[in-house]
Amino acid sequence: MSSQAFFMGSQPQQKILGYLALLLSVLVLFVPVFYDLFVNVWNSDTQSHGPIVLGIAIWFFYFKTNQILEKRPVIRPAPLIGWSFIICGALIYLVGYSQSVYIFSVISLVAILCGLICIVFGVKTVLKYWFALFFFVFLMPWPASIIDAITQPMKIAVSFASEHLLYALDYPIARSGVIIQIGQYKLLVADACAGLNSLFTLEAIGLLYINVINHQAFWRNVLLAILIVPISFTSNVLRVCTLALITYHFGDEAGQGFLHNFSGMILFMTALVLIIVIDTLIQKLAEHFKIKPLLSQD
Repeated sequence: MSSQAFFMGSQPQQKILGYLALLLSVLVLFVPVFYDLFVNVWNSDTQSHGPIVLGIAIWFFYFKTNQILEKRPVIRPAPLIGWSFIICGALIYLVGYSQSVYIFSVISLVAILCGLICIVFGVKTVLKYWFALFFFVFLMPWPASIIDAITQPMKIAVSFASEHLLYALDYPIARSGVIIQIGQYKLLVADACAGLNSLFTLEAIGLLYINVINHQAFWRNVLLAILIVPISFTSNVLRVCTLALITYHFGDEAGQGFLHNFSGMILFMTALVLIIVIDTLIQKLAEHFKIKPLLSQD
């Protein structure tokens, strides 16, 4: 049976299960990589966003596959291009896994997935998967030098904003760099509170929201993508303020215990709510000023 007959048959469930079998075979190949990431990388504060992003990436790839199959895409397999991607991806995989360069391992996963899609569907379908493939970028563990260069200014900015917000609310607060003193307690704004882990996860959630909603107006999607950065910053400030207030009112143990971890959930919920609120506000303004979608997405 040809790939076209299999995937474009009369039973959509059979098509989906067949394609998922190919996807799962690729994931099995990368089990050692993900195991190493869980054990050696994602258990640190600066990279703890990894498992969350991995779960979202797998779900979105499945979601996008369903969308594509429902539209009954024209299948034009490109085995030459597909195998070229797979061979290149396999070589990158060998180098990355043997040398524990996890960035290469993630890149190899994207290359192999591109190759499989080319072999099964064709090059045009790969373009429809562009965001699902791009999403795996958030899995990459970046070098410590890059993390430190980005994290330090972010922590200072979050500390500065948190200090002034709590000062405006008449709390006894002072700051020295990324150390905040509120009452008799000193708090260190660590990477976990204002670092790449929260920024990457919030960026991932925001971009996922944009792609799932998929507004017809291209400018609206671009505007939301730009606004994700200040939304992430605002959410981090609210998290630091929440932890400072918990510590001030309930003591240091409460601030560093369960409520500290629970504040991470508050961070992501706040960011998601802000994205939805701002998106709704943009919609209302567009309707009020009768702004038309000059550029639209297919």
